[in-house]
Amino acid sequence: MKQVLSLFAAMACAAAAHAGEVQVAVAANFTAPMQKIATEFEKDTGNKAVLAFGATGKFYAQISNGAPFEVFLSADDETPFRLEKGHLAVPGTRFTYAIGKLVLWSAKDGYVDGNGNVLKTGDFQHIATSNPKTAPYGAAAVAVLERLGLSNALKAKLVQGENISQTYQFVATGNAQLGFVALSQVYKNGKIGSGSGWIVPAGLYEPIRQDAVVLVKGQTNPVAKELTDYLKSDKAKSIIKSFGYEV
Repeated sequence: MKQVLSLFAAMACAAAAHAGEVQVAVAANFTAPMQKIATEFEKDTGNKAVLAFGATGKFYAQISNGAPFEVFLSADDETPFRLEKGHLAVPGTRFTYAIGKLVLWSAKDGYVDGNGNVLKTGDFQHIATSNPKTAPYGAAAVAVLERLGLSNALKAKLVQGENISQTYQFVATGNAQLGFVALSQVYKNGKIGSGSGWIVPAGLYEPIRQDAVVLVKGQTNPVAKELTDYLKSDKAKSIIKSFGYEV
């Protein structure tokens, strides 16, 4: 019996010795899908993705100042490109893992119509967006308002979240009657799960191509490459699609 227990103990130690982890910076809009992907990644590989969520612009500043991230999942394609050009990312590892969609959303049922005409009525106190300087979804929201000719009319009503997660909280709590958030934050079972929303037509803003890249600090960590390869797998793509993204 002791020999059997010793064998199991040795096997457990061997598995632990081979298990690794990777430090990952993740754009806030991708919080829910990445949490699910990380769980499946650990089940399938035994390795752990340690996740931090936030605004893409802030992550860029942190990485530029030596933050210990090894993989970066951005909310755009420009920031990973800049990191690569600045010799902070490993050349040849950058790829698009998701294409995000913008939605005008309210926590109230029936408040936002299917064509977004509520924007033209101005019948609300506050409309939330994320900071366009640090969050690509915020930049997309600004582009939509400009193309609809509503920027000046709604300027006084705008409230800005630091990132898309805070923007969602503004709307979910009713501090803003409506706001531009990531479709993934409100998408469930193939539709907007609660409240009301208008999925903004893609022609009103530039495609939100979200790129991932292995950072220089992760170039010697095999788990970094393993995670980025996993993001390209059919299982990961299925999870990503289930949150309303295109892949």
